[in-house]
Amino acid sequence: MSFKRQIAAGLIVLLAICGAISSARAEPFKIVGFGDSLMAGFGLGPGEGFTDKLQAALQARGHDVTVANAGVSGDTTSGGLARLDWSVPDGTRLVILELGANDMLRGVSPDITQKNLDEMLGKLKERKIAVLLAGMRAAPNLGADYQNSFDAIFPHLAGKYDVSLYPFFLDGVAGQPGLQLEDGMHPNAQGVDKMVERILPTVEKVIAAASGGS
Repeated sequence: MSFKRQIAAGLIVLLAICGAISSARAEPFKIVGFGDSLMAGFGLGPGEGFTDKLQAALQARGHDVTVANAGVSGDTTSGGLARLDWSVPDGTRLVILELGANDMLRGVSPDITQKNLDEMLGKLKERKIAVLLAGMRAAPNLGADYQNSFDAIFPHLAGKYDVSLYPFFLDGVAGQPGLQLEDGMHPNAQGVDKMVERILPTVEKVIAAASGGS
């Protein structure tokens, strides 16, 4: 009788372990969109922001994902660095890191922007969180030297940390009035659709890589 009880107890433990493994596997792939007003959805209605539409697009293509919005309007790389640890919760598998536009608009030295992004990438690497670095481009009116220095930040850091780079977050939207709000800087709902359409293949590749190619 004692032997049968041991077998039964062993089966219970085995089932519990299998259940825990199954539950862990059932967890959705958690993505955090970490950035400024472009990520936060400035001037847009509920469900119209980048993270909401990216989540919907990924789910429509069969991905079991959630995309959290950790965008803060007006945020700089300095502000992002200060809030990174508590804005990216444990269990996050991928961060879409989109910061730098406000540094550029304020004329912050590219050296400072690079240093802050470098530290953020280092912190995320320590936590073993995959990163998709969303690049930004400097306005030409800031001068060629500033423009060249700023634009070089993103490919340089992507190479240093071996993370995926999406060269320009506003690709297909910048300079297109019909896809922007009246301020000429932020995307409207149609602009967000274009951004999601353009970035979607890159996001899918990063998810596949972070999931072990599955």
